[in-house]
Amino acid sequence: MEEDQQQTQAPVDIYGRPLLAWEVDEYPRHERSRSWYILASVVGVALIIYSVATANFLFAVIILMLGIITLVSTFRDPERIEIVVTTTGVIVGNTFYEYKTVKDFSLVYRPPETKILYMALDSLLHPILSVPLENTDPNAVRECLLPYCLENLSRTEEGLTDTFRRLYKL
Repeated sequence: MEEDQQQTQAPVDIYGRPLLAWEVDEYPRHERSRSWYILASVVGVALIIYSVATANFLFAVIILMLGIITLVSTFRDPERIEIVVTTTGVIVGNTFYEYKTVKDFSLVYRPPETKILYMALDSLLHPILSVPLENTDPNAVRECLLPYCLENLSRTEEGLTDTFRRLYKL
């Protein structure tokens, strides 16, 4: 029995002691109207016609894939992903971000639309990580991160891609 407990505690030891945890949806759920789907279809078909007319077939494939992904995500409920702030880093789903790879963090909290933790990373492939807070207290998140990361007080607004995604329900 002790061996089972040690095996389940081993990953926690690797990633440090958990300080705070919450769950978020894999992607935001949007209530889209019938007119949204009609407008998106018209724009998609127009873009595909344009791409075929200009012999840009890769763009046509990308637009088609975007439409399919949007439809699939409409009919499938998002999975819940666990976010854990530990003493050595932040775990987002199955990915661990060590504090030494985090340049800074900022909290944008303007309920009910915007409740996001932004973490600027040293990675060129993923420079800013956006984590929804949902019902988590932003002050608790801030208190957990402050001993390990710098806080960027100049980032007070939601990122352009997050705003675009929220407004256009993408």
